[in-house]
Amino acid sequence: MSNSLFRKKSLAAIMNDAREGASDAHGGGLRKVLNVRDLTLMGVAAVIGAGIFSTIGQAAYNGGPGVIFLFILTAVTCGFTALCYAEFASRVPVAGSAYTYSYVTFGELAAWIIGWALILEYSIGNIVVAISWSSYFNNVLEGMNVHLPAWLTTDYQTAKAAYELAVKNNTAVDQMAYATAPMLGNWRVILNVPAFLIVVLITIVAYVGISESKRSANAMVGLKIVVLLVVILIGVFYINTDNWTPFMPNKFEGVLKGVSSVFFAYIGFDAISTTAEESANPQRDMPRAMIYSLIICTVIYVVVTLVITGMVNYSEFNHISDPLAYVFDKLQMEKIGYVISISAVVAATSVILVFQIGQPRIWMSMSRDGLLPKKFAKVHPKYHTPGFSTIVTGFIVAIPSLFVESGIVTDLTSIGTLFAFVLVCGGVLLLPKAEPGTKKFNLPYVDGRFIVPALFLIFCFFFRDKISDTFVNISTIAHERVLFLIFLILTALITVATAVKRYSLIPVLGMLCCLYLMIEIPVRSWVVFFGWMGAGLIVYFLYGYWKSKLAKQS
Repeated sequence: MSNSLFRKKSLAAIMNDAREGASDAHGGGLRKVLNVRDLTLMGVAAVIGAGIFSTIGQAAYNGGPGVIFLFILTAVTCGFTALCYAEFASRVPVAGSAYTYSYVTFGELAAWIIGWALILEYSIGNIVVAISWSSYFNNVLEGMNVHLPAWLTTDYQTAKAAYELAVKNNTAVDQMAYATAPMLGNWRVILNVPAFLIVVLITIVAYVGISESKRSANAMVGLKIVVLLVVILIGVFYINTDNWTPFMPNKFEGVLKGVSSVFFAYIGFDAISTTAEESANPQRDMPRAMIYSLIICTVIYVVVTLVITGMVNYSEFNHISDPLAYVFDKLQMEKIGYVISISAVVAATSVILVFQIGQPRIWMSMSRDGLLPKKFAKVHPKYHTPGFSTIVTGFIVAIPSLFVESGIVTDLTSIGTLFAFVLVCGGVLLLPKAEPGTKKFNLPYVDGRFIVPALFLIFCFFFRDKISDTFVNISTIAHERVLFLIFLILTALITVATAVKRYSLIPVLGMLCCLYLMIEIPVRSWVVFFGWMGAGLIVYFLYGYWKSKLAKQS
């Protein structure tokens, strides 16, 4: 059984399955309509979203203006990973992203685990974005004097908590959602209807065609970039450089507190790889689009962070959900703040669209391999999209967005994504060499046998106090230190393997950076993550293990 858990698919078999999937679909399968500009804008559409319009505020509060270093560090980490994704996308130009890549290099069990983890990134991540979208949309309506009933714009737990807090503080509760909600038996009807409706509308767009999705995403990206440029051009005249002192008020530890929110801001660039079968020239365009989108987004994040922390002191951003609008409202420029709120709605919409495009294509690939029912692989004969998978994705996101608590943290999504990134970087090291003369993107080889050990020693020097404290107090060690100890052991093993086998530097650095970001995520989120993965393994052993195409072949 152990051998069957790690059965792998060859590159030739994956390409053949993709061709068979296209031939089985009436009209030739997915349409190849995306060029490098479309792919780049799709990456920007996914990345420039809730991160810059909401979570950037709390990250700035914890790290001060110095949080830009975390943006740069995260961008470098994502850059290493993007190069690894680019080589895979060039060598394996089919839908499926990290799931397909893991099937080639690590085997079926790892592929299933990654496919299950990607549901966290795309589906659960989209629930968070949809709830954020609802909040922004409601603010825009309020600015137009359109007032939706409070019980139709939030979830039950959030409404109840707000009501109890108001009662405790002896403040008015007459207009609050919990107080005004109609009763259905003993249950108060409190539902986040705007979040539900936007997911339904976006699912329809994703269902009717990639061309329509492409045009919608491109238009939304253009609008939000224009708004952000306006923010920068106006805000730069209101910068007070005294607000940049101290630059890192809570030192680097404070900067690292924003790991989850900052990394969540970058999640999505990898969704480009799920559209490989709809790219006109994936070998050439995929690598370029990933790098271009990361560079564009990093520049925007860094400049916007410097501007808003220059306009308003970092200490004012605690629990501010709309920091860009806040800084202009504080300077009595409410109209600009209102325009920013509209742009935030557009930005969140584009994120939902890209993720709703990505998830069905991963399921389509898993279905082709037999790990999911055949229905998930069916391509619509008219719209040339994975229709059934798209509808299922819509239900999985739309229904929970009605009632899931708006305080959902981004940590779970970040863990699932970083886990996928680690396996993609490691998988590149196991890829067979490309045949001579083939036009594929290849990572530049840099021998890591001396550089990685040197970096490991430097890391140990700067973290010597933490390492010493971990080993001295190992009997009463905190959970956070357990994660650090595991990271240290894995890093040592990867360093030794790199020195012995002369692994390429870029994928090794990608693995190490992602592993470090993972240990900065709170332990409570790891508990939920392992519970999620356990449920995924149950599904695999009840269905996927027995129905797999490779199982039938063997």
